[in-house]
Amino acid sequence: MSKKLQTTLTTSLTLLEQFQQAISSPTGDIASSAELSGKDALPLLSASTTALKAQVTKLSLIAITSPFTPSAVSSVLSALNESVLPSLATAALLVNPSEHTKAFQTEVQVLAKILLNEIAALVQEVQNIAKIKREAAADARKKENDLSQSEKDAVTVVAGRLWNSCDALIDTAAKGVVGFVVRRVEEWRDLVRDAVQEIEEWDPDEEGDDFFDELLGDDEKADHNTDEEADGDDEDTAALHTQKKSTLRVLKPVSQIYPAIIANRLKDAPQSSEIIGQLECLMYTLQSIPGYIDEIAGALYEANIEKSVQYLCKTKNCAVKAVNLVALSWGVVIPAESQKEREDKFTAWSRTWSKVIDEVSKPVCDSTHST
Repeated sequence: MSKKLQTTLTTSLTLLEQFQQAISSPTGDIASSAELSGKDALPLLSASTTALKAQVTKLSLIAITSPFTPSAVSSVLSALNESVLPSLATAALLVNPSEHTKAFQTEVQVLAKILLNEIAALVQEVQNIAKIKREAAADARKKENDLSQSEKDAVTVVAGRLWNSCDALIDTAAKGVVGFVVRRVEEWRDLVRDAVQEIEEWDPDEEGDDFFDELLGDDEKADHNTDEEADGDDEDTAALHTQKKSTLRVLKPVSQIYPAIIANRLKDAPQSSEIIGQLECLMYTLQSIPGYIDEIAGALYEANIEKSVQYLCKTKNCAVKAVNLVALSWGVVIPAESQKEREDKFTAWSRTWSKVIDEVSKPVCDSTHST
């Protein structure tokens, strides 16, 4: 291994570690020194990741192709060290909560750190190859041979993971904050749909003391299942049927808000920092609902009607808040627009939906102080 290549490899690994630490604990130093702002983050992220993918493709090919050329490897690594890696780190640090939402910042940080890890893995594989070639060159009796298939595979496998990581980051930058929000809301929509379907398929009549009955003998079982207890069980089962019906009457309109908000608000949302606060609040609200519905289901299975009602009302309140957040069209282009001018078809739909949710939830939520 030439001294220059050894130095360049060491520099690459050191830089990768430093950038990992910087992204994990952002202070703004790298971003501010570049005299860039948050609006430059995504274009720079896309450009630097695209350049990175090209360079690592070149690096992996040079590393496994005979004859091994240290100067060619050093040239690619130098380009990474001097330009590509600093640009990638800067772009990741420019993504911030006030201009991109906290959730999007976290997403970019995670993807960037995964990518840096994969680059480090590739550099280490190149370092191993350089060591093999150096040892072969040191033995005058040996002629440089091609790498074994397993040695080549080690490089190509890492390169494949690296390309996938690059594609994920490029895609995230291309779709931007709005695209990220749409993807997350679609995930929560699916969770809500599955949870509601599970409650629909649940049969309260199948819930009972079968497990305990199996532990009891026939005589004990007969004593245990007295007529009075049977009547009580029937009443409990009837109450669960009633609660299941009331629950589904509320959850059906709740599940409708996800596709409605995606189609009528998020798909056309502007990539603007002016709506970041609104998007942040919307995400937090929509994200809470799947967890609440899981609590509802668990409470029903445990025959805990009081708890199920508590979380049903929380679910309803979250859904109402989400719809109200986006009832009007985005007021970004003309901030001075009156409320009337920002009303549209979805605004009318939200009013109808609000009346429906109030009507179906009133018998349940008005009977409890849980919110």
